[in-house]
Amino acid sequence: MEPRMNLFAHEIGARIGKRIYAVSQVIQGSPLPKATQELVQLRASQLNGCGFCADIHAKDAEAAGEAPTRLHLVATWRHATVFTEAERAALALTEEGTRIVDAYEGVSDATWDLVRKHYDDDQTIALVSLIAMINATNRLGVILNNQGGSYVAGEPAGMAS
Repeated sequence: MEPRMNLFAHEIGARIGKRIYAVSQVIQGSPLPKATQELVQLRASQLNGCGFCADIHAKDAEAAGEAPTRLHLVATWRHATVFTEAERAALALTEEGTRIVDAYEGVSDATWDLVRKHYDDDQTIALVSLIAMINATNRLGVILNNQGGSYVAGEPAGMAS
């Protein structure tokens, strides 16, 4: 399957892409742990069926030293012993924030309370923003039919080549 369009080949797409990138840089520079950031992005990408983003975040996490076992188990985190309580809270928030359309009632108070137990205000703002941004990016990737599999960790990943 071929990508439908290269977002960055058009002025407005490039402008949008630059702004998405700028927001991601703020989040990456936040005090939210890097491992949590990659796990969250990987899980949301799995839920949204975005192979392009799942490829990027699994490979970037592995290149940053993330254990392959944790990456293999992120889709089944509730039934794995390799995630901390804080990571579990972030993954629960990711799922509830991503699956709003699936008859969820949004983010539960129980999940929110767990997130607030483990993350300060700046970390929580970064986490909520990260979930919103990866969902937006996943939707761009799926709509444009961007395919996963060819990403090389550390190289820029433009939408549709």
